Amino acid sequence: MKYIKDMQEGDSISGIYLCKKKNSLVAKNGRAYESLTMQDRTGTIDAKIWDPDSVGIEDFAEMDYVDLIGEVTVYQRKFQLNIKRARKCREGEYNPEDYVPVTQKSIPKMFMEMKQLANTVKNPYLRKLIIAFFIDDKEFAERFTHSSAAKTVHHGFMGGLLEHTLGVMKMCEYMAGAYPFLNHDLLLTAAMFHDIGKTKELSAFPQNDYTDEGQMLGHIVIGVEMIDEKVKTIPGFPPTLATELKHCILAHHGEFEYGSPKKPALAEAAALNFADNADAKLEIFKELLDSKNDAKWLGFQTLLDSNVRRTEV
Repeated sequence: MKYIKDMQEGDSISGIYLCKKKNSLVAKNGRAYESLTMQDRTGTIDAKIWDPDSVGIEDFAEMDYVDLIGEVTVYQRKFQLNIKRARKCREGEYNPEDYVPVTQKSIPKMFMEMKQLANTVKNPYLRKLIIAFFIDDKEFAERFTHSSAAKTVHHGFMGGLLEHTLGVMKMCEYMAGAYPFLNHDLLLTAAMFHDIGKTKELSAFPQNDYTDEGQMLGHIVIGVEMIDEKVKTIPGFPPTLATELKHCILAHHGEFEYGSPKKPALAEAAALNFADNADAKLEIFKELLDSKNDAKWLGFQTLLDSNVRRTEV
């Protein structure tokens, strides 16, 4: 089996892949075809079955593991898999871990580094809140460290939520030192908690899709609810401190049009927004630059609102 990241134009492919998406469509000439997204641990590829009624195409559905034969082509400067034969795999024919995109970094090392940064928080109530989530709640910690940060936009892989959170915390730690008027403890805690709602907004792998709760509430509201529940279990937690922390979470997307229920009213909320945006955007650049596209110009990227170019050094 060839990993998706290693596929090149003209490759003949034979192997087992996860069918992440499957849609039955009709072409302009009235001919039915199927549009799919196939996945392994290295990424996804757009795929097509141009003759779904062919003898070699057996029935399978989304989230099935599919043994297929096909050929890699290029359409609109992107690789596409033209599937000729396909069958649904049976239990034991595949290892599910081979089909989940995973961070290139060590999850245990990142989690340890995150806890070491959190240990610089001195406020006793914020420390208790951190411990309640990340130390005492083993189920939450496991879910957090193995969740993605997004479905597709950035850090959309196992361990992505942890990697993104650590990146944001590092930026906030720097800003707290460079701008002493920022409340270090509030900012670091907000950075650590800003996306915890994604543990409920997105389902576990291999689905990594929006839950009903995620669709209806979103990770920002979910995260604030999770914090509010834990705060109530800590005797004497200052109401104003709780409100400031929750405001940072509510405002971390910065603008109403980006999904923030509130715009930053605290300097710490603004700093968190800057760090969150920077880490997410730089990860988008990284994933583009890591792609198989060797062109100097990588095309217009909607999420960056810019035509992206490789650096010549």
